[in-house]
Amino acid sequence: MNYLAHIYLSGKSEKLIIGNFIGDYVKGKRYLDYPEEISKGILLHRQIDTFTDKHWCTKEAKALFRDEFGLYSGIVVDFFYDHFLAKNWSDYSSVTLRTFAKRIHAILLSNFTILPLRVQGFLPFLIQNKRLESYATTDGIVQSLKIMGNYSTLPSKSAEAKIILENNYQLLNNYFEEFMKDMIEFVRSEYEINFILPVENNNNSGHRSTPKVP
Repeated sequence: MNYLAHIYLSGKSEKLIIGNFIGDYVKGKRYLDYPEEISKGILLHRQIDTFTDKHWCTKEAKALFRDEFGLYSGIVVDFFYDHFLAKNWSDYSSVTLRTFAKRIHAILLSNFTILPLRVQGFLPFLIQNKRLESYATTDGIVQSLKIMGNYSTLPSKSAEAKIILENNYQLLNNYFEEFMKDMIEFVRSEYEINFILPVENNNNSGHRSTPKVP
């Protein structure tokens, strides 16, 4: 999963959000260099990645991209999972994606000195370009994939990825929804993160009330 999903699955704790956000940039036992709650967020990030890779929906989704991306197909799926989360945001949160993103930006900026140097380097760009919100559109998420292809070993095949996404859009959306249901239950049980989905509130009360959300 990419930035948006990792942050979302962190719940309300600011330190847990920071740890989960920087998880890819803290290797080995370096997580021990951080305060306890941030360390917990880094470990949460790793467990989310492991759960994602092992889930049957992810394996099926990766197969669609394997011919073009090979071993990097999982990274492409991670990006598109963020797209479906952003696109279907009202199913997962009672606040708008814009409101959520602004809160995350404020948290990261207020803890800027704690962030690894690489994260400090790209954070202003992420905020200025409203990257988390841009994931909600196909063009926005493909642009993010293109940027990563320009600065990493990920094959620069964003156009091909877009075609595969569009040709399998509903199937991938279904994979995401099934996967996300299981992922949320995993995070709830393993980390006791308390958030209630809007759809759960509707089912339990017969009307929409204000849920506890990240």
